[in-house]
Amino acid sequence: MTTQQASELARKVCELAPVVPVLVIDDAGQAEGLARALVAGGLPALEVTLRTPAALEAIAEMAKVEGGVVGAGTLLTSADVEAAKRAGASFGVSPGATDRLLDACEANELPLLPGAATSSEVMRLLERGYTVQKFFPAEANGGAPALKAIGAPLPQVKFCPTGGISLKNAGDYLGLSNTLCVGGSWVAPKDMVTAGDWDGITALAAEAARLPR
Repeated sequence: MTTQQASELARKVCELAPVVPVLVIDDAGQAEGLARALVAGGLPALEVTLRTPAALEAIAEMAKVEGGVVGAGTLLTSADVEAAKRAGASFGVSPGATDRLLDACEANELPLLPGAATSSEVMRLLERGYTVQKFFPAEANGGAPALKAIGAPLPQVKFCPTGGISLKNAGDYLGLSNTLCVGGSWVAPKDMVTAGDWDGITALAAEAARLPR
């Protein structure tokens, strides 16, 4: 798989819905119910961050849910990439990008949304063939105005901004020509996940899925 092909697959994931839920899962036993709730609400692309011991098992459980497309976030090392692929992740997301991480994703044929925060980082990834990237941390890096400014000289790169995005400001990003979707955790609040309030999460997902872009 070439980086161009991988970027096309990443683009297709980003085009599934306006929001990609960014999920931190502590209990893999809740993974299936959470995935079903989000997919039912219209958010099929799910990013499970590798920040907890339960993350890989959660990916494996979510990968069984019909209609869901499950990815692994917070990929930092080649070992992370290999473990995520074995667990059933169909795409990856990283906060930044290193040659070693990019090599691992390419070797394992795992489409990646590599993180970039500056024009130089975006250009470097573009040189390698990554035309779909993650803008992170979005709000801390100047928010939608900064992403719009980056897009002016680099219109061939599309983004999934993540970091500090909520229902309140998601529209600012989705209105940009270089934004495919946004990543956010507000659709799966920790208290609702802990309580197993799947109907409530489905309602939040449906609200997010209706955001115009």
